[in-house]
Amino acid sequence: MYRKLNITELDRLTVDEFKQSRKMPVVVVLDDVRSMYNVGSVFRTSDAYRVECIYLCGITACPPHAEIHKTALGAEESVDWIYFSSAEEAVSDLKRRGYKVFAVEQAEGSISFPLPTDTFDELPDGYGLVLGNEVKGVQQQVVDLCDGCIELPQYGTKHSLNVATVAGIVIWEMAKRYF
Repeated sequence: MYRKLNITELDRLTVDEFKQSRKMPVVVVLDDVRSMYNVGSVFRTSDAYRVECIYLCGITACPPHAEIHKTALGAEESVDWIYFSSAEEAVSDLKRRGYKVFAVEQAEGSISFPLPTDTFDELPDGYGLVLGNEVKGVQQQVVDLCDGCIELPQYGTKHSLNVATVAGIVIWEMAKRYF
């Protein structure tokens, strides 16, 4: 028989403990994400897997905001974030800092799941994962700056997943390599 754990049994970190904890060396870059609910969801997933930071770019909304908080449930307080006026600026920052940057996008030559271990060996500097606008995806000029593209195989009629859903899948895949 299974018994749900109550909130006190989950051994949650406080925000201060989270800030001091070891982070997965992954920075999530949101390129013109329109929905604040999607932004909040990415914050919540990033908290769950101790993502190092979120880069909010272009029209992507920044905390504090009630709509972000509604899905983030406070993760916007624990996960570090930085605003950039463009995703190109964010990607350039990451590359300058030694990160390997991948757009999560359907593209020629993209790397499909499951991610090959030889491409995604743990690097001391880390990874940047660029997620794009709900309609247009990652901008081509941003894709051009990246070291490659990651694509989630899809077998239905839409060939499109919600950006927050994609973030959860890709962040989890990276977390399996670090934790």
